[in-house]
Amino acid sequence: MRKTGYSVITGTGSYLPSRVVKNEEFTTAAFYDATGTLLTKPGAEIVERFAQITDIQERRYVTDDQVTSDIAYLAAQDALTSCGADPEQLDYILVAHNFGDVSATNKRSEFVPSLAARVKHKLGIENPNTIAYDLPFGCPGWLQALIQADYYLRSGDARRVLVIGAEVLSRVCDPHDRDSMLYADGAGAVLLEARESEEPIGILCHSTRSDTVQAAHLLRMGASYNPAYEGQELFLKMEGRKLYEYALKTVPQAIKDCLDKAGLPLADMHKLLLHQANGKMDDAILKRLYSLYGQAEIPEHVMPMTISWLGNSSVATLPTLFDLLVKQKLNGNTIAPNTTIVFASVGAGMNCNAVVYRMPE
Repeated sequence: MRKTGYSVITGTGSYLPSRVVKNEEFTTAAFYDATGTLLTKPGAEIVERFAQITDIQERRYVTDDQVTSDIAYLAAQDALTSCGADPEQLDYILVAHNFGDVSATNKRSEFVPSLAARVKHKLGIENPNTIAYDLPFGCPGWLQALIQADYYLRSGDARRVLVIGAEVLSRVCDPHDRDSMLYADGAGAVLLEARESEEPIGILCHSTRSDTVQAAHLLRMGASYNPAYEGQELFLKMEGRKLYEYALKTVPQAIKDCLDKAGLPLADMHKLLLHQANGKMDDAILKRLYSLYGQAEIPEHVMPMTISWLGNSSVATLPTLFDLLVKQKLNGNTIAPNTTIVFASVGAGMNCNAVVYRMPE
């Protein structure tokens, strides 16, 4: 049988910031709505309602001496160490993020040099043929970088691509906006390599969509909701209800389209790794996906979650989730050889993507 080239993940890594921020820390916050009106409900009641809606109990923040490129490097180092890879043999380093490096003392985004260039520098890679660049694509950025890497590997242009997702959202969220409780910091990385196989392995297919006419500004940057806020920073803002409706409409169909493209039934999906945006929203997406197939019963443990203790770290949620799964750090959740995983994400743009991946032996 003739062998075909596939893109296979050979190493995984992540970095979970050391600072744990529990919901209780927000009970004394002064929250305002989008009209600039102070919310008068008790802080404990606001926080409890937030936890019911999102499933989030705590999240991770970086320490004051860290920026996004620092934790991207730590996740990259972890991924390379996990498989004993030589950094000098990397063909590409792709870093997905959305805000560059934002320091604790200066809340302006730094994009020059690129975060990928900074990671390459920290790794000490001298090879000029290791091409390093960034990919801003909202929360689906890491998955889109994985898709780009697949094109490089399948074309024969590359043999090894390091794909990183890193974000420090704690420095771009409005302390007077309830949505700030969603956001977290973190980084994850995978090493993707070209492999030949007689049987389909690795990335089997992928799909992406961008909806910008009506949905471009559902996630955007804006001023603090507090009218008396004296800073000039712009903070991450979202149209929560509309974003929920968009995700529920597009993500289940995108997953089904990707499975159909791979010629696989839903029963062949052993795990769904969904962007950790909002626990209740992810549950609704899963339920809608199974309803597209006329199925009401959902297998137990098909969708492992980390949002309750890691929050929403944007591009970092998927690679972090995958790394924890591979290393058996998710309460007995495991992924066996030859099982099929679906990655899916949705976020600013609005963008939505999905990848069908088969674990190698």
